[in-house]
Amino acid sequence: MTEDVRPDPARRTRRNETPEERADRRWTELIQEIRVAQTGVQILLGFLLTVVFTPHFQELEQTDKTIYIITVVLGSLATGALIGPVAFHRIVSGRRIKPQAVVWASRLTFLGLVLLLATLTFALFLILRVATHDGYVPWLVSGVLAWYLVCWFGLPLWARTRYTNGDDDPADRTS
Repeated sequence: MTEDVRPDPARRTRRNETPEERADRRWTELIQEIRVAQTGVQILLGFLLTVVFTPHFQELEQTDKTIYIITVVLGSLATGALIGPVAFHRIVSGRRIKPQAVVWASRLTFLGLVLLLATLTFALFLILRVATHDGYVPWLVSGVLAWYLVCWFGLPLWARTRYTNGDDDPADRTS
């Protein structure tokens, strides 16, 4: 008599994948998302780190230097959060906790995106403030921030409520 080696159907999702297969898929998707965000934040942070060494930096008002420092710190925090999932995976790899690792990596990625949003907002504010010294800068930056919020959070949340019926797999809600 042969032994049935098929996975328990009760453990399979609507995509017909086991929890381990789902964790592998979610990890692959997450890493692709992180690559995009990491590239952007690293280029931005690299540029920001060079600004302090330019002669013009010393001529900035103290307020602008403070905004710059906040921007660099936010960019550093975003970089840490977006690289964190890679280190997390490396440290726990082989410990059979990939589903939990995916959840934590997803949380770090979301935090990294929020910090990247703040970094971009502060960088834009600093650049426009130094370039124009005009009173409309906060309004312009607020408009761009609103656009980021719509693109990054509003539209996905709208699509999520519009096109899902709430019976999605609870294991997929954290990513």
